[in-house]
This record gives sequence, C-alpha cells and structure tokens, in this order.
Amino acid sequence: MNSALGIHHITMITRKVQANVDFYAGFLGLRLAKRTAGFEDAMQLHLLYGDDIASPGSLLTFLVWEDGGQGRVGYGQTLEVSVAIDPAAIGFWLTRALRFGIRAEGPTDEFGAPVIRLKDPDGLIVKLVGTRAFADATPHVTDDISAEDAIRRIYGATVLSEVPEETVAFLEKHFGYRQESQAGAIRRLVSDSGDIIDVRDATGFWSSAPGTGTVDHIAFRAKDMDELNTVLTGLKSLNSSTTNAHDRKYFHSLYVREPGGVLIEMATDGPGMTVDEPLNSLGEKLFIPPLFMKDEADVRVALPQFSMPGEERIIYRDLPFVHRFYTPEEADGSTIILLHGSGGSETSLMPLAHRAAPGATLLGVRGRSTEEEIARWFRRFPDFSFDQQDIVTETEAFAAFVEGAIRAYGLDRSKLRFIGHSNGANFYAAFAALYPELAGDALLYRPMPVLETWPQTDLSGHNFLLVAGQRDKYLDKASELQGKLTASGAKAEMETVEDGHELGLTDIEAARRWLAGAS
Repeated sequence: MNSALGIHHITMITRKVQANVDFYAGFLGLRLAKRTAGFEDAMQLHLLYGDDIASPGSLLTFLVWEDGGQGRVGYGQTLEVSVAIDPAAIGFWLTRALRFGIRAEGPTDEFGAPVIRLKDPDGLIVKLVGTRAFADATPHVTDDISAEDAIRRIYGATVLSEVPEETVAFLEKHFGYRQESQAGAIRRLVSDSGDIIDVRDATGFWSSAPGTGTVDHIAFRAKDMDELNTVLTGLKSLNSSTTNAHDRKYFHSLYVREPGGVLIEMATDGPGMTVDEPLNSLGEKLFIPPLFMKDEADVRVALPQFSMPGEERIIYRDLPFVHRFYTPEEADGSTIILLHGSGGSETSLMPLAHRAAPGATLLGVRGRSTEEEIARWFRRFPDFSFDQQDIVTETEAFAAFVEGAIRAYGLDRSKLRFIGHSNGANFYAAFAALYPELAGDALLYRPMPVLETWPQTDLSGHNFLLVAGQRDKYLDKASELQGKLTASGAKAEMETVEDGHELGLTDIEAARRWLAGAS
C-alpha cells in the first residue's frame, strides 16, 4: 500500500468562465491561484482555485469549454465535490447563499457532520461540510469572509461505481485510502490527511457522458517522483489503462481509470504553483505552456476573457447566436464581427483578425446549423446544393443578432466591419443581399454565391473585398459573387492569393491592407 496523502486536486468542466469565477472566487472566496492554457490543448483555458498558498489538497480546477455541450452525470463519474468549513460557519454560509441568490439545501447530517448542499452555475453539486479537521489549513481570507468562516480545503468527493467493491479495493491498494464506515449504498474511505472518498453503489444508474457541468478527474497526492513511479509500476503490472508520467510544470502526474470507470490522476506535491510566479501575485497572469509558445499571441486571443469579482466586465446578452468578445488592452473603438468557416467556431478567425487589426474589438459568432456535428451557418444537401429556406431563416436570425448586439453592447455602426471565411463568407454575402440596411463593409475569404435567386437589392455604399485562393477549386465562384455584388451597387474588389481553400499568411496581409483602407 502506498502513502495516503489524500486528494491533490479535483478537475471539473465549466461552460461559462465568468460565472465560474464569480462563484468560486467571488461567492466561495477561494483564491484564483493559476490561469493557464491547456497542456494538451492550448485553446482550452484552465483555472485553478485554492487556499491562500495554493496547497495540494485545496485545489479545485476547471477546464473551460466556453459555451460547450452539457455533460451527464452517471456511473463511472464523480457525483459531488465537498469542501471543509468550521461547523460554526454553517450559519454564515446559509446567510451568504441567501444574499447571493444561491439556493442552499440543509444543513443535513452526513456521517455525523453538518452539510450544506449548493450547485455551481454549471449544476455541479458542491457540499460545504462542517468539520473540526484541517485546523492547520491556510484559508484564503477576503474582505467579507473571515479566516474563521473561510473554506479550509477540499473535504472529499462522491464517486458513482457499478462495481463499488472493486473501486474500494483499487483506491485502498494503490492510493492508500482505507474504508472507515458505510451508510446505505455509500462506503466512506478516508486518507491519512483526513479527506474522504465516498463510493456510492450506482448499480442501475444511467451511464455518464463527458461535458460541461461534470467532474473530469480526481487527483491524489504523491510525495515525490519516486512514489509516483512506484505507483506507476504497480498499475502497469495490472495492465491497467495507465499513461506514462506527464510533466505538467506545477507537478508530475499519471492517469488511470479505476474499475468503475472514474478517471484518476496522481500528482506530485512539487514543484507547486509558485514555480513561475511569486506567492503574492498568484493567478494574476495567464501562462502559456512552452510547447505552444510559438503561437502565444494567437492562443491569448482565442482563450476566453474574464474579470475578477468587482472588476468591470462584459455582461453577455441572450442573443440568437453564441458569441464571444475579445477586447484588446488598447481598444480603438472599432469592432469586427467574425463568421467562421465549416467546422470552425466563434474563435477561429480571432488570431487572424487580431494580427491584422490589433486595436479592434473582436466579436466572434458561432453558426447554428450543423452537419455531421460540425458547426455551419446553413445546411448543405448531399448533392452540394444549399438549403434555401435555412439560409433565409438563419439570415433573419443573424439580422436580429446584429441589431441586438449593436444595441446591447453599444457598438459604433460607423466602425463596424465583418470578416467571413468559406461558409461564413457565403452566409454573410447572402445576409448583405437580404438585409442591406444592416450590412457593413466586409472581407470575404474563399466566398461563393449561395442564393439560388439573387434579390433586387441596393448595396450602394457597401465595400467588399473578396479573397480567393489560386489553388481553390471554387476559385471561379468568387468571381461570380463579385459580379452579383457589383451589379447590386456595391464596390466589390477581388484579390487572388497563392493558397487553396484554407487560410494562410497572405490572407493576414490582405486583411491588414483592407482594414487600413476601410478605417
């Protein structure tokens, strides 16, 4: 049996970074100890909250899948997460939940301890457990949360297993937990550190599905690399689904799935969160993993922005399309609305647009139609014709979006531009033809006309730049669209670059020249 140091961190998935920060840093009062791009996927923001010194055992971390799909809690997954508070603080947290408009259930008695149940903005269950343990904790104190009332650290988690006996045996053998008690379908395991894992018999439950509002994994502590390698060797001898040890900069770790399917990580205590920033400024700076530093500028633009509690922030409105802003440090008052190509997202064109116009505020929009689970702006039939009714419906919705965004976010119409690529460019051309009064100057990459009947429309005063790829099989379609726009009164110029259908460096230069002329 290995040492039972207990939980290192628990990692969850959120779909709204701002709401997540407001709940965990604002309401719960945890310290935002680290913000970093993902080590596997740089376009995924990772936030780590903890106690005042970001101790192992205090860290609740989140992968940000901004506006991502909802997961489903079921067997092979974690049902709920719990944090430790002083029993005398139960009343404080009930009052605080009422003041913040957060529904609180309890207190109830669980294994002899008072428990308050809350749900975070993604629906994750967070329990506040009153306990005398962890008296040596280093809680994060805020202006309105005292040391006596503050969250001390992680208390534990409840996992759902269809094979609870095997799950218990696995955690006992490889991670040093020991069964302490049982209540109904729940077996309670405890570590030497005092934290707990409740293994709940989930026989007959539905299966789990990954996504937002779920726990990705639980990480247990390893004292050092020697212990990590010892555990790794033991797991490999079982032919378990382990991975080799990873260097995550702040710790080294391995992953394995326990017999019930829950993803487990083991992480070393060191080097710790202060390896790249001092303790007094933890969490204030965004870090990019070394593997992605060559693309640092693009990564920073594509990651979702957020504000700390009390800071000025964008309040997102409920508009017809999923959308995201990127606001530069020195904004020049202009806004570029971005329409991605097939399979893209609201962030796909942000790096290109930011390189071309560093001072512009970017508003990326996500198409609502899907084809084989990829995002598009309108449906395409198997014969590669386009669904005309879908184009009409979606352009009408986009018109409502543009009007709503201008009004809700105070956009300056005189400084509003559009950039579209492929399916997004085609969609925007159709939108401009159908709603010329809402259209603005636009840069369209690899476009083609998609309206079977081009309307009688007046695009006088509108400027378009069409950028076609010399090696694009749809090259001639761009010329066809140019003719239709020109016939409708628009100024429509066309450039050809030495590329195919995908975007390249020459497209950035084209955008830079066009935006300089349009400003």
